[in-house]
Amino acid sequence: MKKLLVFVFVLSSLGASYAQVQVALGIKAGANISKFDESAADNLTSFHAGAFALFKLTKIGIQPEILFSQQGASVKQAAQTFDLKTSYMTIPVMLKVYLIGGLNLQAGPQFGFLTKAEFRGDDYKNSLKNSDISANVGLGWDLPFGLTVDARYNIGLSDVNDGDGAFEGSVKSRVVQVSLGYKIFK
Repeated sequence: MKKLLVFVFVLSSLGASYAQVQVALGIKAGANISKFDESAADNLTSFHAGAFALFKLTKIGIQPEILFSQQGASVKQAAQTFDLKTSYMTIPVMLKVYLIGGLNLQAGPQFGFLTKAEFRGDDYKNSLKNSDISANVGLGWDLPFGLTVDARYNIGLSDVNDGDGAFEGSVKSRVVQVSLGYKIFK
């Protein structure tokens, strides 16, 4: 009987907490400033855009996203600079801890799937691995009228160099993302 009472109490508590979940769907876009972890690479400026869903309890939120993200680096070779431009479909899953006035701290994993890679005008997709795992940390501000502002640092955890000799050493992404979003449904 005791176990049944505990089970009913837990279920009712879960039901009450689910009733308080706020759900929002929105879109976002912004700038990427990216490079690789090697010293011979310089920053490359590009963009990201996509959609997000926010599941928020009072002070905690989970925000999965799907973004198209262009990134890469400017690489110096033989006194010339060439851009290695990569395009990914990324899926960040952010844990948001809300402070005061909509300000929030963000952290979470990101899974990326390579869709395109160009270097010196040539297709380099076969020289990079098809997937990338990263860690994101950031700061955000959810404004009361549906706008969101995010600034994140994306730290590549996996080496995306395929090892075919096109690139020397490890190739791990480093991306600063600044974005503006809007909650369409809330």
